[in-house]
Amino acid sequence: MSDDSFKDSALRYHSDPVPGKLAIRPTKPLANNRDLSRAYSPGVAFACEEIASDPRQAANLTARGNLVAVISNGTAVLGLGNIGPLAAKPVMEGKAVLFKKFADIDVFDIEINETDVDKLVDIIASLEPTFGGINLEDIKAPECFLVERKLTEIMNIPVFHDDQHGTAIVAAAAVYNGLRLVNKSFEEIKLVASGAGAASIACVELLLSMGVKKENVRMLDRNGVIYQGREAGMNPWKEKFAVETDDRTIEDAIVDADLFLGLSGPGVLNAEMVKTMARDPLILAMSNPIPEIMPEDAKAARPDAILATGRSDYPNQVNNVLCFPFIFRGALDCGATHINDAMKRAAVKAIANLAMREVSEAVAKAYIDEELKFGREYLIPKPFDPRLIEEVPLAVVKAAMESGAATRPIEDLEAYRHKLSDYVNSSRLFMQPNINVAKKHPAKIVYAEGENDDVLLSMQAIVDEGVARPILIGRQNVIEEKMQAMGLRLEPGKDFTVFNAEQADLHDRYWQHYHQSVGRSGVAADAARSAVLNNSTILAAAMVSLGEADGMVCGKVGRFDTHLRDIRPIIRSTNTEGRLSSICVLLLDDGPLFLADPFVNVNPDEDGIVDIAKDAIHFVQQGFDIEPVVALVSHSNFGTYEDESALKMKRAADRLRNELPDVQIDGEMHALTALNQDLRDSVFEGANIKGRANVLIMPNMDAASITLGMLRSFTNGRLIGPFLNGMEKPAHILIPSVSGRGILNLTALMSADIVRRAQQKR
Repeated sequence: MSDDSFKDSALRYHSDPVPGKLAIRPTKPLANNRDLSRAYSPGVAFACEEIASDPRQAANLTARGNLVAVISNGTAVLGLGNIGPLAAKPVMEGKAVLFKKFADIDVFDIEINETDVDKLVDIIASLEPTFGGINLEDIKAPECFLVERKLTEIMNIPVFHDDQHGTAIVAAAAVYNGLRLVNKSFEEIKLVASGAGAASIACVELLLSMGVKKENVRMLDRNGVIYQGREAGMNPWKEKFAVETDDRTIEDAIVDADLFLGLSGPGVLNAEMVKTMARDPLILAMSNPIPEIMPEDAKAARPDAILATGRSDYPNQVNNVLCFPFIFRGALDCGATHINDAMKRAAVKAIANLAMREVSEAVAKAYIDEELKFGREYLIPKPFDPRLIEEVPLAVVKAAMESGAATRPIEDLEAYRHKLSDYVNSSRLFMQPNINVAKKHPAKIVYAEGENDDVLLSMQAIVDEGVARPILIGRQNVIEEKMQAMGLRLEPGKDFTVFNAEQADLHDRYWQHYHQSVGRSGVAADAARSAVLNNSTILAAAMVSLGEADGMVCGKVGRFDTHLRDIRPIIRSTNTEGRLSSICVLLLDDGPLFLADPFVNVNPDEDGIVDIAKDAIHFVQQGFDIEPVVALVSHSNFGTYEDESALKMKRAADRLRNELPDVQIDGEMHALTALNQDLRDSVFEGANIKGRANVLIMPNMDAASITLGMLRSFTNGRLIGPFLNGMEKPAHILIPSVSGRGILNLTALMSADIVRRAQQKR
């Protein structure tokens, strides 16, 4: 991927369909005068009076208890330096998105045009009535130390500088497990820290609180070892780490070191230095994008070395997203006044202990071909480990309560754990596990409408992500002209393959194979040859059937049923009845919603409903490792009607519960009843599903299609699919409204499905 191409893509991401990455929406209805009178005057006065008499009620009556300010003055933005608060805004919006996605925390990003420490502190401190916590971001050192310290002293809400403490917590988790692995203790190790900025100092301070002895620490900056009596480049924060030593250079300091902590720059550590370290050295080379030493160079010098970096393409990535959403989640939930060392250490141990446990099936599927077993290449969990949201906030809450930082102690911690688990499906980056699988083994996917604009636009992302090896059916000159006009920097033959359908007659095997499939249906040889030449869907299906492609995508042009009719004789179904079904996923604010069957079965009978539901359950379990909560929906609500359609759904639900006793399934019920636990309990308290249903099985195509269309129109839900269930080989039919991004998601899902099919055959 060229730099220009990625730049264009990133800019479009920020600008379309609306500028920026955040929006504000109300959480309460405002549909009539009664709503207005409760939302504002006079009803709002009651909430004001409650808070005035008891300030803790603000967490119950306003958004404050789930609201964090991400604040920067733009003086140290990523690797861009002092670019100012306005230019820092995209970064702060990005941080806000991570808070929301990983821990369902709302954020206002606040960029402040002020560099004077005292004035900045005054501005931020004045915001305390608005927020439940403050996340400081991209403020240069040493000012960041002063700002955080002063705010912590005067504010009664958590103040957290992620550049410092987020890095420190995740790095400390890696160290904690690294020392476990090699049977060393914090108290005995020698630590060399390259870098004396905010992150490095925070890392060392946290490690000191965990038992590392100050006299065993050597901190270095650009002037070398920080030792007692040194004058050059010193400040009060560096003075804390000045020790009596004859070491002056990193070459001196690194001898017999057990731990190297790198937060400085590339090439600081070399192989010869690594050779002088103690047995089983632990090296955290966290400079990005180029670490202090490349892992392969360190391992070549010392095969017993354990490596961690800040990069995702090496094991043991030290990624702040493992920490900051979850430590804030816990701090907000218990009303913590600050984030103290006990809470940080609790987060360290919770993160570290997850790596000691056997990974869940969800994590294993997301990181296929990686051995996620505690060891030298798996010291800390992966960012998409769903257990982080359950374990880290819980540990933080316990530590906050034990240390006296919690103003709203949580009595029922088990219930709290269950609440945390609800975030898993709704708040994670839904498609990333499948993208991870697809990237490991990109499948060969043929796109029947290779000249379509949306298909071509999707190619840039598909190639950039590496989720497939595309084959485009179309004319190469047309494809190249369109790509040039769109500004796409892809090369046919290198990034993808072009197959000219007009030349399909040069490959007799395609029409001959098609003729073998349909010849007994009255299709003559000449007709079969013509069909392959003129119908790219038939050609794509033949390529898949012959094994020249692993899967296919069509449907951007034409009718769904026509494409399905063309595919079915060539790619058979997996069941003797020849039954297929479709399912779509809508990514809604409160989590994914799976809908079946909007495109294949017009009016399925009871047996059909049962098969559709089984296909949907398998898709949800295998594709996303989500526990399906299945509702068979109807105009009838637990027996309010007894017509054939209602009875069909009721009988199907009964059969499914008997056949799949471990799956939450019930019906027949209204869609609203399926999606609302309280309403469902008022109708029928003994329902076999808990919480919000995430799989809706519709009684017919009318209901499914109408529901899908209305949900897409009235929500900001993103569509993934349709996904065809029941084909021997993956063949999927888009609908014309699917965007290039939707094609990317379907491609990743299909590639991951192909990998899993291959594994099941072994």
